[in-house]
Amino acid sequence: MVPLAAGRLHITNFDAALACDAARWSKARPDGTDGCECSYQSFMMKASRESNLPQWLILVAALVFILMLAVSAYWEADIRWLHFFQAWMYVATIGLSFRRNRWGYFIGLSAAGLWDYTNVFATTFLRNGMEQLMEWFHTGHLQRADLLIAFPAWLSNFLVVVGCVWGYLRLREKSWVDAARLVLTFALTTGFFALDMYIFQPRYLGIFPRLLHPRLP
Repeated sequence: MVPLAAGRLHITNFDAALACDAARWSKARPDGTDGCECSYQSFMMKASRESNLPQWLILVAALVFILMLAVSAYWEADIRWLHFFQAWMYVATIGLSFRRNRWGYFIGLSAAGLWDYTNVFATTFLRNGMEQLMEWFHTGHLQRADLLIAFPAWLSNFLVVVGCVWGYLRLREKSWVDAARLVLTFALTTGFFALDMYIFQPRYLGIFPRLLHPRLP
């Protein structure tokens, strides 16, 4: 009787295991992955899409600013080469940020941050643009579109900064050495911008001394 009972128990366990396997394989995909693996892959794909949000913010904001540079260069032929080379810093930011390369974040933070800082504390470009925007809003007439673009240009740079900070904070590996890397990137980016001005529009170099003594224009 004992062997018979043991045999029945073995058959019962085998049937239960077979039913469990059948249920799992019935949910399997054609490529052979089961439901659990499929759910895991869906979760990872969703997480990947979410983690790309900073990169897409950088992309859209940088492209808006590049467009503003192109429009401004269209109106003023003498600054076309200046804006052409300036735009490449944003192209580098876009390319490197989509690879989650910290240098891309540092370039964007340096270039966009300097531009916004300059137009708040060293020039009247942003203020003039805001004045044109308010006048257009109240009167319905736009007199200086070349000044109005200062507002979307400043805002797009601000969003590049936000995207770069956001993207960097999402990096898994960070270290205090990154602070030195950011300082180095800022120095190189600013030097590139200054060289760009020196070659194509040296009249703008007077902005740099005013950056050391920030004040609202």
